[in-house]
Amino acid sequence: MKAIEQSFSVQFRYGVYFTQGLFEPENNLFAEVLQQDKGTAPRKVFFVIDSGVAAAHPDLIEDIKLYTSRHNEVMKLLAEPMLITGGEEVKNSTDLLQKLLEAVNDFKIDRHSYFVAVGGGAVLDMAGFAAAIAHRGIRHIRIPTTVLSQDDSAVGVKNSFNFFDKKNFLGTFAPPFAVINDSDFLLTLQDRDWRSGISEAIKVALIKDAAFYQEIKKDAARLAQRDLPAMQRLIHRCAEMHVEHIGGADPFETGSSRPLDFGHWAAHKLEQLTNYELRHGEAVAIGIALDTTYSMLKGMLTKEEHEDVLALLQELGFELYVPQLSQSEPGSEQLSVWKGLQEFREHLGGKLTIMLLNKIGEGVEVHHMEEPLFLQAVELLKRRHQPQPAA
Repeated sequence: MKAIEQSFSVQFRYGVYFTQGLFEPENNLFAEVLQQDKGTAPRKVFFVIDSGVAAAHPDLIEDIKLYTSRHNEVMKLLAEPMLITGGEEVKNSTDLLQKLLEAVNDFKIDRHSYFVAVGGGAVLDMAGFAAAIAHRGIRHIRIPTTVLSQDDSAVGVKNSFNFFDKKNFLGTFAPPFAVINDSDFLLTLQDRDWRSGISEAIKVALIKDAAFYQEIKKDAARLAQRDLPAMQRLIHRCAEMHVEHIGGADPFETGSSRPLDFGHWAAHKLEQLTNYELRHGEAVAIGIALDTTYSMLKGMLTKEEHEDVLALLQELGFELYVPQLSQSEPGSEQLSVWKGLQEFREHLGGKLTIMLLNKIGEGVEVHHMEEPLFLQAVELLKRRHQPQPAA
């Protein structure tokens, strides 16, 4: 019999919005976003909130309740907002995943409801994954509260959960209904979390936009001193570049290339090796330093550009080496991070595809890395971290 062939396309559309004081009485943005849905009013909403964010903003839950009651013609709060622990460990908890799915069932959260997550990237990943697999997909609104999630992870189409001791082993491609960045949440971040997300902006600038890289360099001192307008500029441009890329030829990553993961193959492994004590953005900074150094050793990047990148990372306060970078596999002389290269290939599928640098602002994909050069790059970062005594 002749095969039956099916072909169709589905258009995805969502907005990334920027504001301050999202749940203040005079701010109508959240209500306006919900009203883009022309369905039956009031829209049913359920909030999942990072407990660390709630602690840093003690009025947040009450503000949400007052806001939803004030806009009761637009939205209806289905239940008390649920607090969940933040940080990467949340993505390892099957008990917590079960709790979120039970909430969907208990509170009758259906495909026309809104599953609203407020928190850092890990909480958004976890909540987004639960929303994507319940009822084959519940409308999901992300309200990221860290630099890393506002400029990178939250504006994309991916959700994930760690499994088998591997980062993001489970996951979905499920575009959000909307992303709302409220810069007021950044004001209470620890210095590590403020700094951490800057590495993703450096990453995308290095491989795509030399002018953006120079802007980050110009603002480096302000960023290090927690200047909010400088951070708002960085977040907006970084988010814009990520959205532009995601809307390109391969938003669901059906190929084996993932250019926006420059520096990430080592970062993912370092997070695991440090039991996630290393923030994702801190691990990415080390991964950027490693791949930038490898690019220089390979003869692709000049020594001057290599030094420029590492100096910028250090000016912003990043460490470029941790002992786990030199950690060997049990019973082997091979470094554990090198094993992460194979795991990265398995995660993407297909042949190995890694982004390296030809020059600042121009990335290039390669399909092979040389272990001796990798070991040399690790050694150079170790020496930079621990300067050798003068002869």
